[in-house]
Amino acid sequence: MLSELDKVLEEIRKDKGIDREVLINALETALVKAALNKYGHGLDIEAHYNEELGEIELFQFKTVAEEVENIAKEISVEEAKKIDPEAENGDEIGVKMDTSQFGRIAAQTAKQVIMQNIREAERENVYSDYKDKKGDLVTGFVHRFEKGNMIVMLGRYEALLPSQEQIPGEVFSLRDRIKGYVLDVKKNAKGPQIIVSRTHPGFLLKLFELEVPEISEGVVKVHNVAREPGNRAKIAVESMDSRIDPVGACVGNRGARVQNIVHELHGEKIDIIPWTDDPAKFVCSALAPAEISEIIVDEDGSSMEIIVDDSQLSLAIGKKGQNVRLAAKLTNWKIDIRSKSKFEESSKKHHAELMLIPGMDDLTAEALCTADYISIESVAESDNEDLMDVLNIDEDKAEDLKGRAREALSRGLTVQETPEEDGQEENEESAQESGAEEQE
Repeated sequence: MLSELDKVLEEIRKDKGIDREVLINALETALVKAALNKYGHGLDIEAHYNEELGEIELFQFKTVAEEVENIAKEISVEEAKKIDPEAENGDEIGVKMDTSQFGRIAAQTAKQVIMQNIREAERENVYSDYKDKKGDLVTGFVHRFEKGNMIVMLGRYEALLPSQEQIPGEVFSLRDRIKGYVLDVKKNAKGPQIIVSRTHPGFLLKLFELEVPEISEGVVKVHNVAREPGNRAKIAVESMDSRIDPVGACVGNRGARVQNIVHELHGEKIDIIPWTDDPAKFVCSALAPAEISEIIVDEDGSSMEIIVDDSQLSLAIGKKGQNVRLAAKLTNWKIDIRSKSKFEESSKKHHAELMLIPGMDDLTAEALCTADYISIESVAESDNEDLMDVLNIDEDKAEDLKGRAREALSRGLTVQETPEEDGQEENEESAQESGAEEQE
């Protein structure tokens, strides 16, 4: 049958999740400290757990001596033989101590040591259990609120959901069930702290893994996630099996799968984008539902200029620039959006300016504009090899063109902008910034 101590140890093990050996070690340490405090720190005292008796035994080790000079550290041969018949002079022998003689102060000391060891064991358990769970999805219950932060109970352990990691507009009550993404596990003076998030892009990814078996099984791959928590998100997916539609798999039958995720995020809209290794096509898909008319790609600068019909401009940019910001995050490309009419006006102005270069013709000006040489200055400062490639000319002609451009600059030739054009340019710039600001 279990002793009273064994029952207590088992109860604490179940309640705190602490190994029995750790608890026994805490008890042994506590009793040794209490004994040293009572009888003196110069003594050699050890504690051992007796499995048969179910109790902690204390032993004071003394040296066997013919003549005892220090009773605290020595024991006579006769007394030693009562404990161990084979004891001889010079041996070290453990004398069992009477723990019932401990006073109230010694008992209190033992209790403090035990509780300290249990707390340290609990902290180590928290860190051990969660240090490898960073990036995992966890479920718990709302336990309490502290200055805007939320304390969530994950089984036996508390986790912190900081205010900045909460989705704007979400409201939870005590004991509400809540999911979170393990952002970090920190060690500090008060012990390990589990930090969870509901705004991290990884939270959305883990929800999709939970709801879409094809993702968790690796049949559908998630390439990237972009979120503005509480408002809108975009997720790029690719199928590893040509027979499976990645978007359809994520949406589910009648939209059931994605609706479960939207419900968990309290209404956050989710765009599911098919991934492709064609950057231009991928960006077009990411800007959906806007229809794209033309794309100008700058691979060196990882940027794209997107041209849309005037009727599609606001749809492409989105409310307060949200659509283009998320598309830029998702694709990792800097995106500038322009309306077709403004682009054509701008192209005409650039073409007209290049025509001010002495000896310039329409075809050459058009070729330069297409290659993004949109001003006299850009031609004057260009590289000979670039001009040779763009216009299919030799180096002498390239140098001659640059010389004529420098001549036009020296004469102050330029296309004058009207006030109306200035205002249009400002509007265009604001549209470009809305798409580029997140990338920058």
